[in-house]
Amino acid sequence: MKYQDEFRDRHVVLGLAARIREHAAGRTEPMTFMEVCGTHTMAIYQYGLRTLLPPQVRLISGPGCPVCVTPNEYLDRAVALCRLPDVIVATFGDMVRVPGSTSSLQEERARGADIRIVYSPLDAVALAAAHPEKRVVFLGVGFETTAPAIGGSILAAKKQGLANYFVLAAHKTMPKPMGVLSADPELKIDGYICPAHVSTITGPEIYRFLAEEFHIPCVITGFEPADVMQGVEMLVRQVVAGESRVETQYSRVVRPEGNRKAQEVIREIFTPCDVPWRGIGVIPGSGLRIADAYAVFDAEKAIPVAVEETREHAGCLCGEILKGKAAPADCPLFGGACTPESPVGACMVSSEGTCAAAYKYGQ
Repeated sequence: MKYQDEFRDRHVVLGLAARIREHAAGRTEPMTFMEVCGTHTMAIYQYGLRTLLPPQVRLISGPGCPVCVTPNEYLDRAVALCRLPDVIVATFGDMVRVPGSTSSLQEERARGADIRIVYSPLDAVALAAAHPEKRVVFLGVGFETTAPAIGGSILAAKKQGLANYFVLAAHKTMPKPMGVLSADPELKIDGYICPAHVSTITGPEIYRFLAEEFHIPCVITGFEPADVMQGVEMLVRQVVAGESRVETQYSRVVRPEGNRKAQEVIREIFTPCDVPWRGIGVIPGSGLRIADAYAVFDAEKAIPVAVEETREHAGCLCGEILKGKAAPADCPLFGGACTPESPVGACMVSSEGTCAAAYKYGQ
């Protein structure tokens, strides 16, 4: 890619929309494609891409926002940790305003808790080095994309001999929930717009079972409007032809083998485990916990703390939205009791949340 504008060219995007209409013209059955990446969700809303598609093509959002799929229990534990007098909680900005059962990190910071927003896990390591009298807990939330960097922070802390750096891990891996959604009889997913950031780490092979077992086409797609529209066109072509395979539209970044160094870090630092996903429930083998060899860096094991009984917020449909079974406008709280300024659910807080995107761009 030389220029970003090339991938936002109106004529290119409209040309792709015309080709989609042409391919779908003879089809009467609807085609439902799910994106499972928050950045795709934002792009689709921001550029109004749904309005360019024919009635036969429907886009829905899935569990692609890592902050959104993180359950309240994790947030409640983070709140409990930040209340300890010798703890600094370090986190990416999205997590600060997400409401837990009865509080949020933003509310706790207003009450005096030491909560720092960082832009890299290594910033949290530097905090631990600068404050040896404190225990620094980094909130490790994300998919395969962020797991290598957070694993790298643990390696850096070990190399520096830091005994006061910890990670509260809530990493999740993408293929398992896609399999769960594919098997859901209430959902008829005809194709996946596969996450580009995740695929840069993993490579495309992780989606092959979706094409082979569930006969669902998959296209790894970039984030610009021309990328997304080309990805949709590739999915429409497969569906119309009765094919199901994994294709890579985002070939300028995603390689067949993925990022092997990043994969090595994940294998060394983390171990697969069963974890809960907001709205979906516990999915076996879909999470990454810190491996026993690095347990001294595991905040959940190293810093015992009493966590309040977890509860969900009445009326919030974030879980159904994450499964693609509801749209933001279906939620009775959307735009009223729940806004970006006063969020009730995680889907309204995160910059990658479907409700936040729908509220901001009004579609």
